[in-house]
Amino acid sequence: MLPLVVGFGNDLLADDAIGIIAARQLRLELAGRVDVIECGISGLSLLDLLGGRERVVIVDAVKTGQHEPGTVLSLTPGDLRHSRCPSPHYAGLPEVIRMAGMLGIDFPRQIDIVAVEVVDPYTVGGKMTPPVASALEKVIFGVRKALGLSNEYNEEVE
Repeated sequence: MLPLVVGFGNDLLADDAIGIIAARQLRLELAGRVDVIECGISGLSLLDLLGGRERVVIVDAVKTGQHEPGTVLSLTPGDLRHSRCPSPHYAGLPEVIRMAGMLGIDFPRQIDIVAVEVVDPYTVGGKMTPPVASALEKVIFGVRKALGLSNEYNEEVE
């Protein structure tokens, strides 16, 4: 089975579109070598999406306030904090991973996350802010690197 790249987000919500836009570009660049999907779901729906996969790279927007907008972060699920959610529909990746284990669902052994610190993930119909839009190539490179494909491209790692 091919590795899976999942671009999370909503292309109608300003900076939240970064994962979707990256997925569209990666689908063209990595066709036949990686499965790439655009995804607007979250919570328990991720059990169906990621179940049965061995290798997944997630691309998503984050708003932590701890980094300059446009900063590309390379994370693992262990870097994410667990949260108490009022509903399983709002469960985050750590909770979904834990639930998959409790239910005996075959979940990816390796999950990498390429995240972009964003400014505005809320404005409906808004364009991506300049620092986030300019981070797209670094996001693409981060995904290639996570997949072990970065040596195929003439780019320097920062």
